[in-house]
Amino acid sequence: MTDLAPRFALDGTAVTAALEPHRPGLTAHCYRMLGSAFDAEDALQETFVRAWRGIDRFEGRAELRSWLYRIATNVCLDMLAGRARRALPMSLEPPSSGRSDLGEPLGEATWVTPIPDRLVLASDSDPATSVVGRDSIRLAFVAALQHLQPKPRAVLLLRDVLGWHAAEVADLLDTTVTAVNSMLRRARQTMAERDTSRDAGTGMGESEWGVVARYVDAFQRFDIEALVALLRDDAILSMPPIPGWLRGRAAIGQHWHSHGSACRGSRLRLTGANGRHALGAYRPGPDGDHHAFGITVLEISGGRITALHAFLEPRLFPLFALPDRLLGDEVHGRSA
Repeated sequence: MTDLAPRFALDGTAVTAALEPHRPGLTAHCYRMLGSAFDAEDALQETFVRAWRGIDRFEGRAELRSWLYRIATNVCLDMLAGRARRALPMSLEPPSSGRSDLGEPLGEATWVTPIPDRLVLASDSDPATSVVGRDSIRLAFVAALQHLQPKPRAVLLLRDVLGWHAAEVADLLDTTVTAVNSMLRRARQTMAERDTSRDAGTGMGESEWGVVARYVDAFQRFDIEALVALLRDDAILSMPPIPGWLRGRAAIGQHWHSHGSACRGSRLRLTGANGRHALGAYRPGPDGDHHAFGITVLEISGGRITALHAFLEPRLFPLFALPDRLLGDEVHGRSA
């Protein structure tokens, strides 16, 4: 690899060809660090800019992959300086009853956001790598990471997700192996306390397609009884940027009967987010078209929906390669 820098310096096409295969992994790393799909995209672009600027100094003493992750980690640490942590509604307040208003929307910077699978999961990865990749972008895992300070967060990700040695992490963070091991121990303890939703599934099993299909059918007919029947008894519904959230079939059903009735007439389109099934939701407008409203991430276990995270942010739709509206004549007879 010692001739890598001279070759890159002479051939910009070679630089692009070398960087691009690392795009999904780097995006996933930035997303875990930052908790935002938008910020992860910005961090990736800055990582590539710094890599281009520094490629003439890359002498092949380290793997290109490791060098890029060093840059990306430092970019994320710079971006996190002085920022408040992002969260999901469940860590901000207790569940609501379903009969009351769920509160006024809070700013985008408050929330962990979903990320499209297409940006962070390589299509050609082997099954074992795919399972690990999906597990490490789960919403609960990413939200739990935000409870760690930036450096311990980086330590945990570099050691436990990327498999770096303690000495490599210490060199990157300009600290000692002892300090790295101490941060890792405390970070693992925090994650064990905060990330309690992990299960053994990949989140995209074939048996789940039936549950998703029944949910889509029931939601588009807005058959609340059929929707509630798909939920596990302790299922949760969250709707960032709204801070209130719901737990249990009764509360969620009550919400759909009251405030949630505004979803009647919606249409859904399938996508994938955070290693799980997801749906783009479109609400009917006065012009006869259906307009982008939110991305819902479904969590399913044992043939039941355990969580519905509906991110009411139309700006997410371009990231998911979804249109911002469904024209009136393409809605009928063309459900997800």
